Amino acid sequence: MHGGNRNVKLSEIIQRLGLAVCTHPERGDTEVTGGYSGDLLSDVIANAQAGQVWVTIQTHSNVVAVAALKDLAAVVLANGRTPQDDTLRKAEEQNVILLTSGMTSFELAGKIYEMIKEK
Repeated sequence: MHGGNRNVKLSEIIQRLGLAVCTHPERGDTEVTGGYSGDLLSDVIANAQAGQVWVTIQTHSNVVAVAALKDLAAVVLANGRTPQDDTLRKAEEQNVILLTSGMTSFELAGKIYEMIKEK
């Protein structure tokens, strides 16, 4: 099967990319089916799929609402961004996994893509 995807555990992505875990560290066994990169919330709502990791630079609490609505595996805040305090609280309450990275959205998307595509 050429060009297919494989599910990857979130813990593998966290470890290989050196991501910092902000919320729900106990949920590393979450299955990741793909990824989506974007900063326009309406675009993410329209196009992201359940089980994907969302890469964004947005740090406000609406990110959590979108991630919960779409049942995303996790949200990665790129470019060294850190979540606002209310975003952290809401993520804990809504069971949303927030991660951070110093890498750009472009770098993160490419690396996640490589991990998910079959060899």
